[in-house]
Amino acid sequence: MADPVSLLLLLAAVLLAGSVLTYQFITGVPPMPLRADEAADVIALLREADLPPGAVIYDLGSGWGSLVVALAHAFPQAQIRGIELSPLPYWFSRLRTRGLANVRLRRADFFRCDLSDADALACYLMIKPMPRLAVQLDRQLRNGTPVVAVTFSFHRRQAGRVLQGRGLRGRVALYYWPGKES
Repeated sequence: MADPVSLLLLLAAVLLAGSVLTYQFITGVPPMPLRADEAADVIALLREADLPPGAVIYDLGSGWGSLVVALAHAFPQAQIRGIELSPLPYWFSRLRTRGLANVRLRRADFFRCDLSDADALACYLMIKPMPRLAVQLDRQLRNGTPVVAVTFSFHRRQAGRVLQGRGLRGRVALYYWPGKES
């Protein structure tokens, strides 16, 4: 017979995994950590965009906090705002960012958030939410706002610059919103 501590640990693991899977089903996006080379590409593209001092940079679907942390270090004068719906990745990223004064995380559905104060935006999502996100950005972003998409593109939008990853890694694309229709 298993001891109570082992059973509690097993139950906790099942509940945590169930939470991640439930939110993946709801959003259509698994909480995938961004690789360091992909984060470096996002940062390089945002540096090219020549952001204003004190810029507000959003990471939509900020997941485990990989990009939020990288952005906070790369742009220490900027306000980095991560938005994540899934509770486990959100709380994990809260732990990762607790010493970063320029980071604010919000547990929310970014489709229900006002992003109109964004000076730049980054996202690492999947194919499913991209068309809906494009409509939201059309309504909320100022013309010319830099938007960086990792791996999954905004179809029928022309990217201003693309960095192509090696191997299985996807591309990182910079758009100046609303982006030209192709």
